[in-house]
Amino acid sequence: MSLLLEERSAALEAALDAGDGRLPPELVEHARELVVRVRERVGLSSRHTVVALAGATGSGKSSVLNALVGADLAETGVQRPTTAHALAVVVTSPTDPGSAATTGGAGRAAGGPHDEQPGRPGTRVDGRRDVRHDAPDGGAALLLDWLEVGRRHTLVASDEAAVRPRRRPGRRAHAVHADLVPPDLVLLDLPDHDSVVVEHRVRAERLVERADLLVWVVDPQKYADAALHERYLRTLVGHDDVVVLALNQADRLSPAETDAVLADLRRLAALDGLSRARTLAVSARTGEGIAELRGLVALAVERREATTQRFGADLRAVADEVVRACGRPAPGRVRAAADELVDALEDAAGVPTVVEAVRRSAARRARARTGWPPVRWLARLRPDPLRRLHLASRELAPRDARQAELTRTSLPQAGPGQRARVATAVREHVRGALAGAPDAWVLAARDQLDLAALPEALDRAVAGTPLLPERPVWWWRVLAALQWVLLAAALVGALWLGGLALAAYLQLDGPGTPVWGPAPAPTVLLVGGVLAGVLLAGLGALAGRLGARRRARAAGRRLRAAVRDVARRLVVDPLAVQSDALERCRREAARAAAR
Repeated sequence: MSLLLEERSAALEAALDAGDGRLPPELVEHARELVVRVRERVGLSSRHTVVALAGATGSGKSSVLNALVGADLAETGVQRPTTAHALAVVVTSPTDPGSAATTGGAGRAAGGPHDEQPGRPGTRVDGRRDVRHDAPDGGAALLLDWLEVGRRHTLVASDEAAVRPRRRPGRRAHAVHADLVPPDLVLLDLPDHDSVVVEHRVRAERLVERADLLVWVVDPQKYADAALHERYLRTLVGHDDVVVLALNQADRLSPAETDAVLADLRRLAALDGLSRARTLAVSARTGEGIAELRGLVALAVERREATTQRFGADLRAVADEVVRACGRPAPGRVRAAADELVDALEDAAGVPTVVEAVRRSAARRARARTGWPPVRWLARLRPDPLRRLHLASRELAPRDARQAELTRTSLPQAGPGQRARVATAVREHVRGALAGAPDAWVLAARDQLDLAALPEALDRAVAGTPLLPERPVWWWRVLAALQWVLLAAALVGALWLGGLALAAYLQLDGPGTPVWGPAPAPTVLLVGGVLAGVLLAGLGALAGRLGARRRARAAGRRLRAAVRDVARRLVVDPLAVQSDALERCRREAARAAAR
């Protein structure tokens, strides 16, 4: 279902708001002016249809107006330009308040025109004075004020009598029944669009933008004028329903020539994008085609669709430009680009270095806790890789609880290669998030990114990530207890052997030494305790290395999550805002452009 003008205007304005700062400024300015113009027109009289007669110098617009209303209201002549200011003819119903039929204006023939000058008596076309009365309004006065048309005539439609205007020298007057001129019609005679006077052209262009139905009056000499087609008709693409091309002065051509000119006019209109615009031949002098033209005007007034069609076409045309300015949506690589971005940021933040330090530190701690007690202190002499990076292990606790004590790490600064990789990854992510968007959107999105804050944010993210648990692993305590038991057994065996050696030296008879298996008990205790302790230390070191790798992978996952959070806050989320704005702009503009 076709949108109302208010809905279409609201959709276009929403698209402009979403694209603020990214759409071309001249397009935004033109579109906002159009939205204001449409809302102003919607707020004025909806019962009146504004029909503008536009054309070049000498095309006969004023003569066509006079022929349409059956009265000599518009001045015509050989001096050019004749029309400096627009002239309005307002056709009202006899039942309208203030009309002659309802106010009892004496001496007025039904259908007679009068000047709409508030506070002044009307002037009839035959020159006689009429009684003082207020001109009919019905909203037309406010509409004409908005159009900035000061020269106004009012014609009261009636079916009682024909209006017979006075004749002018060299002109043939035609009696036209006033009921053929529909009420609620506002007929405008515009200044020449090719006038040598700039002010005349400006007035004409302004009214062309505001009229509901445009009747372009052309003549056999200028119908193919480049100024008409390039400056006006080609800007009305999509306005076929509200454009009529009237070939005036058809009486100067033979029927064959008229058909040929009309065919060429239709061809040119099709090239201008107005293939469905209605064309007809008229002659203000003989009346040829005037009834048909009047019928087109009457049909537009009766249906009261011209305003919606005209300004709806204006809104659709501008909305189409906005859609094109948003670019075509293309399948993006947002997820892949985000992964590449996190990979690059991990590398720049020194995450591989930290993960390796976690592995080595975990292995060192395992050796220090599970190694053979007499030599395990040697492992503690080696510096902790994490402490060297100012990354002393923390308990796995919420990051915000430690935020106040975070300090910078001692990780090396990202090198040129890493910085280049980050820049490339950011560009790729922007391109993926704004796939199909014009360069203006992409550049605006990049400007919104605070890339200078990335190094500090990454360093804090690494510094605030828990890497290793503070408490020893349970099996470390078990192996440590076993190590002390084995060491105690070895010491007992050593003391036992020492006592036996001392007794033998002193040639003292002592108790018999028990034998456990192939060797005496003290020997078994000493040798077995040492060998078992060394073997258990080796197994502990092997298990520690395996556990260190597992803890390094876990720390790597936490570090990646921290880096991903930085990427989300500083890159992904700001780009999502831009991407959502682009999609909203494209969606609302497409809605405004829908038929």
